[in-house]
Amino acid sequence: MLEIGSGMGETTAEIARAHPQADFIAAEVHGPGVGSLLNRIEKENLSNIRVVRHDALEVLEHMIPDRALAAIHLFFPDPWPKKRHHKRRLVQSAFAALAARKLAPGGTLHAATDWPDYAEHMNEVFSREGLLQPAAAGFAPRPVTKFEARGRRLGHPARDLFFRRKNP
Repeated sequence: MLEIGSGMGETTAEIARAHPQADFIAAEVHGPGVGSLLNRIEKENLSNIRVVRHDALEVLEHMIPDRALAAIHLFFPDPWPKKRHHKRRLVQSAFAALAARKLAPGGTLHAATDWPDYAEHMNEVFSREGLLQPAAAGFAPRPVTKFEARGRRLGHPARDLFFRRKNP
């Protein structure tokens, strides 16, 4: 399972703790977040998480074989809310194709955001990807993240999107 943008690691650690039989890769570029997750791994003796401090797109492209992942989690990526910045959003057609290629048949992609227009955008992009189909649920229930809690305080409803890799 790959967690893209694990932040400070709370959610990654909680899901890994609940699923000790599964192996997790947390990709994060923010140094303090990586350090926080590493401290959490040591403190809680979690042996099923590996951390990569690197850009998630490059991790997917160069470090993960095709059809290797049971799940990809993308929780509350930067929404780049200004229209002129939408091109910077992670979820674009090329990302959807790459993520789908890396999922094993039957693997799940679980994305969440508290920006309604980004949720619509993500749903459209993932729905257009031929290897993905909508799914009812993902690999594991998602705990409330720090970004979701902040969004709730601001009145932003969170939306979860689930897609499954088709069996070709």
